This record gives sequence, structure tokens and C-alpha cells, in this order.
Amino acid sequence: MNKQRYWSYRPTVMAPNAMITTPHYLASQAGMKVLQEGGNAVEAAIAAASTIGVVYPHMNGIGGDNFWLIYNSNSKELKGLNSSGRSGGYATIDFYKKQGLEKIPARGPLGANTVPGAVAGWEKAHDYSVDSMKGSISWEDLLQSAIHYAKEGFPVTPSQEYWTNVNLDETDDQLRHLQRFSEFKKIFTKTSGFSYHSGEIIKQKDLAITLEGLSKEGSRLFYQGAIAKAIAEDLQNNGGILTYDDLVSHRSDWVKPLSIEYRGYDVYNLPPNTQGFASLSILNILNQLDVPEIEEGSADYYHLLIEATKLAFEDRDHYLTDPDFSPIPLDKLLSSKRGLELANKISFSKSLTLQKQMDPKGDTVWLGVVDQYGNAVSLIQSIYHEYGSGFIPKNTGIVLQNRGSFFSLNENHVNCLLPKKRTYHTLNPAMIFKGELPFLVYGTMGGEGQPQTQAALVTRILDYHFPIQAAIEAPRWLYGRTWGAESNSVKLEGRVPKGVCESLEKRGHQVEIVEDYTDVMGHAGVIKIDPDSQIKFGGADPRGDGAALGF
Repeated sequence: MNKQRYWSYRPTVMAPNAMITTPHYLASQAGMKVLQEGGNAVEAAIAAASTIGVVYPHMNGIGGDNFWLIYNSNSKELKGLNSSGRSGGYATIDFYKKQGLEKIPARGPLGANTVPGAVAGWEKAHDYSVDSMKGSISWEDLLQSAIHYAKEGFPVTPSQEYWTNVNLDETDDQLRHLQRFSEFKKIFTKTSGFSYHSGEIIKQKDLAITLEGLSKEGSRLFYQGAIAKAIAEDLQNNGGILTYDDLVSHRSDWVKPLSIEYRGYDVYNLPPNTQGFASLSILNILNQLDVPEIEEGSADYYHLLIEATKLAFEDRDHYLTDPDFSPIPLDKLLSSKRGLELANKISFSKSLTLQKQMDPKGDTVWLGVVDQYGNAVSLIQSIYHEYGSGFIPKNTGIVLQNRGSFFSLNENHVNCLLPKKRTYHTLNPAMIFKGELPFLVYGTMGGEGQPQTQAALVTRILDYHFPIQAAIEAPRWLYGRTWGAESNSVKLEGRVPKGVCESLEKRGHQVEIVEDYTDVMGHAGVIKIDPDSQIKFGGADPRGDGAALGF
């Protein structure tokens, strides 16, 4: 064994009973407390997700969306939950065009044109836990950690300090200087107008009051009560288009997960409007090739996975939108035949050209939980750009997402804006089963990078037998573009050997070297369940601020 190949800064966390991993240690602790008190995976996930919405506010919160995969050990069933919001009833291409806009603004009230689904997702999952998973911890109790950190404060992470400062930069038109929004400035900057520094305490009093109300009244406060009215009123007073009726009409939907076979394992992800089928398509392409015969970390390895990503993304970009508005031939796209067709397009000597400029954003959190009863949760939650739309309805503390800015204003585009429509979503939590039981619970933040990082994790764990933490820490890549760039490039962490980078350039890749362990690569997490011993092996990404905890 090449010990250096499997080395990691952190050890893989091991535990006999239960495991949680999230990209923020306080959220991991909140979920672990629930597990140690006898709670199940769904209950722990709600405690962690509500907490991380407070302590990682630049990445997610109650003003965003979430998606779930839930394995119920009682019924032996894997269910998917789509809790993304739909566009408002007045969200039309014509409306934006009359404002003189060629695309939907990423920031401000006009970017907040979809209903936030996160709170509804927590509650729907909690109801399922009570009804079908012997859940015993009350909704009110599960929100107490989030309320505490909002009211009493928490230390700002380096990640939050960095991304806040980036968004106080007045040199970059509408995408930055979020201090122009009075509520953002009030909450996330000091009286000096600068960001809180890493280690300083930040409190979110308005959000604490909102969360306390939710803990007592449930999601109806958010979608039908005073909070719904406050959101709608402040948006409309500032030129936005979401209405009280839009919030009232929100619904979260149970969905059947998609799956493919990979090396004898069953890989699951969520159907559209998520890009889950793109993550599965990459593995479907790789499944037609003898990946283990290629040296992991070689130029051939990176080239193969980048090329598979390009081909999967071409299918994704042709079809992905709300399936209620446009049919998507998923059986064809995920068939072995399609996988082989795409695999045959890959040349090891020359890179393919993907014309579409890929979206550079996608600030998100993923978390995974496996409990002592055999239940498992893979959950992803986001407000899209860092700090979402930047718009916070007065006195609510709710950072509204800007996911709806991803809609196209071209009426011929598959993801064109229409009223009551869900947009193309990058979020996609994953699980892998060995036989009838969960084997890997995994996911990552990172927009376009999510399918790429998922492929890195799966190949390194299943094909190359990396320990969990080593698979997470291993050098990563990202195919796509950054803000202001006109073309896609292959971003490689600096730990990738120089010879590999040069070989990729010779094949036609535009290579860009980025710093080691950069969060541009996303914050990944994994839990593996040993099929024989049921020992849980967990890892968290050093590119984030997370922790894997078990007992």
C-alpha cells in the first residue's frame, strides 16, 4: 500500500452507533446532541440544518431551499423530498423585460423571485419522522440550538469574514456592495461598516425572534402568518414580485429518487428540477470504462473525469428544468446505452470543447446523518450566491435566496422563467446502497462542482479504496469558470503534480492552478456504513469549518 496516497491531515472518525457530518462544527454538535438523546437521523438533521442556517449565514438559511434523501430503516424505503420553491405568480419574462433587463438581477428584491422552501422541508420531514420513523423529539426542541446561537451569538468563521468582505467590495457593480441593503448592513457589518472579524461574536436578534415564532407556530407562521406578510410587504415596497399568495401556495413534494448501478452498488440521487441526473450520468459514463486500471491522480484520471463531466453537462443543459413544464427523458439519459455512447466520445489525447459558460456560483451546505437505528439522511440546503439576494425583509433576519435569478429571460430556453415554476437547481444530495442498505451517505456544496466532487468521492472510495477522510482531502479539480471569465477552465489545487498539469494542457485543457484546500472546490462530507460490523466511518472537509462526530 502507498501510505502517502491514503494520508490525510485529519483522521477518519469512527463510531459504533451514529454519525453526523456537517460543514460547521456547531451544527454537527447540535445534531450529535439529538442523536445522543435518542433522536433519529431526521431529527438530528433538522437540528443541524436549522443551526447551520444561523452560524453559516453566507451559505444557507431559512430564506433558501433544501432537498432530502431519507432512508427509513423501519419500512426499508428511500424517499426523496424536494423542498425548493416556485417562482411567483407575477414572475414573467415580460415583467423583467419592461424593466429594461436582459437577465434577472442576482441581487436585491428582483432576484428574490422564488418562495423559500427550507422551513417547509424541515417540517415535512419532521412530520414523516413522527408518523413513520418513531420520532420522539418535538419540533420546538429541535430549533432550540438555532435560536440560542441567533440570540446569544456565535464566533464568526474565517469563511464568513472573507465572503462578507468580498460582498462589501464596491468595485463590482450589482454583484457586490451588499451594504446598500439596510438590513444586511445592520446585521452583518459593524458600526464601522466593516465585516466582523473571525472569532468575533455576531448576534442575529431578529432571526432569533423569527425562529422562536417558528418553534411555537410551525411553518404556517412562515407561509401563512405574520412572517409571510412581512416578507411579501417588504419585497413589494421595494419593487419585488413575490406576494403573500405565493407563500401560501408553497408545497414541498415527496419524489422518487433516481438510481443507476455503479460497480455493483446502487447510486441514488434526486430527480429534476435538481441536477442529480448529471451526477449519475458522470458515473454512468465511467461505469462503461475500466477506471480502476487508470492510476488515481494521474493526468489520465483527471482528464477522464473532466471529459465525462462535460458530456454529462451537455445532456443536463439541454433538458434540465422543472419537469412539470418540460418533459425530460430520464430513462434514456441514464441508460447503459447512453452511457456507452458518451464514453465512446472520450479521447485520452484531446479534450472536448464545451461551449456553454458554466455558472461560477453555488454557495451551499450539505450534511449527512446515520443514526443508531439504521436510518440515514443526506440533506442539502442553500441560498444560492453567498448571502443570496442580499435582501432581508425588515425585522425578520431572513436572508432571501436568489435561486430564481438562474431562470433565463429567453422564452426559447428550457429553463425560461414562467410563473409558479421551479428553476434548474444545482443542489443534489446522494447515497449509495450495497444490497438493500445504505453504504455511503455523501454530498458537497459548490454549484457546478457538486457532480464533479461527487464523482471524485465515489471513484476514490469505490474504485481506489481510499479511507473516507483521505478521499475528501485528496486534491480536487473544478471544471467551469470564475466571475468575469469568458471561458471555462480546469481549476486544479496546487498539490496536483506539475507533470499532470502540463499533460492536461497538452491535451487542450485550459489549466488554472488555485490554492490548496480552497473552498472553491466545495465543502464535501461522507459517512460510510460497514455492511458487516455497522461501524460508521465519517469525514468532513478541511476546506470548510465542519466536523464529523460519532458515538
